[in-house]
Amino acid sequence: MTPQSDATRERFLDHLTRIRRLSRHTVAAYRRDLETLARWCTAAGITTWGDLTPAALTRYLAERHHRGISARSLARTLAALRTFSRWSLRHEAWPTNPTRGVRAPKSVRRLPPCLDVDETARLVEIDSSTSLEACRDRAILELFYSSGLRLGELAALDLGDIDLGERLVRVTGKGSKSRIVPVGHKAQAAIQVWLQRRAEIAAPGEPAIFVTRRGGRMAHRSIEARLAHWGHRRGLNRRIHPHLLRHAFATHLLESSGDLCAVQELLGHASLATTQIYTHLDFQHLAHTYDQAHPRAQRQHDGDKIDRREP
Repeated sequence: MTPQSDATRERFLDHLTRIRRLSRHTVAAYRRDLETLARWCTAAGITTWGDLTPAALTRYLAERHHRGISARSLARTLAALRTFSRWSLRHEAWPTNPTRGVRAPKSVRRLPPCLDVDETARLVEIDSSTSLEACRDRAILELFYSSGLRLGELAALDLGDIDLGERLVRVTGKGSKSRIVPVGHKAQAAIQVWLQRRAEIAAPGEPAIFVTRRGGRMAHRSIEARLAHWGHRRGLNRRIHPHLLRHAFATHLLESSGDLCAVQELLGHASLATTQIYTHLDFQHLAHTYDQAHPRAQRQHDGDKIDRREP
């Protein structure tokens, strides 16, 4: 690709950072996708972005899929290219939109694994009196499960973001969108205990709630490592990671309440469809809910139940 094409890409990434104010992780993902495509274009003899066609882009996605890149990753790549193309049509006078009519390979949607209530309790209810790290980790585990936070949301929490008196925490999610979510009683208690000990190691002026023994904010990988550590220590035969606790939060709450819109709000999902994929109810619970709520499943006065299959 030409230097002019590189400059176009950099102007677009700057637009994402300064105008749209996307997170650095999102911008980095856009950069990786565009740089990978640029290398492919150079090998294919395509020297400028304006020369990219739908046929060439389809061939690129097909080759990536053949190399083992998942359909989900390719769908994300195509979404990034659509955004880049729309911006370029407005600001760079591209002749055509190369993403028009292009579709990513279909992905198979798999339900994410979920801890049941007993497994979750065994994981989060660690003895916080054994060490300072255990005290901190108990608060982290309880808050993940109590409020359904993403890893980045929890890692970014500052002291001013949480109100233990009101049992609320303000988090900044994807797209720099803020939301306020409740904090459960057990998480409240665990955080209070941790905050009493936090001063023993926190560096002066450090705003982060969760800090390492060196006094600074815990990195994402450190939090992930601590969850994996406790999963092993508690005898859970699966890899424990933040998303698993977020999913347990959503699933258990949905099973208890049946309120999908409330779960969507608590998770910070922009689309209800995302929540429907992210959470699931087991079939027995669905059947029970159907029998209790659907007019065609209610028992008649003579004691006979209407056939579920009746239209």
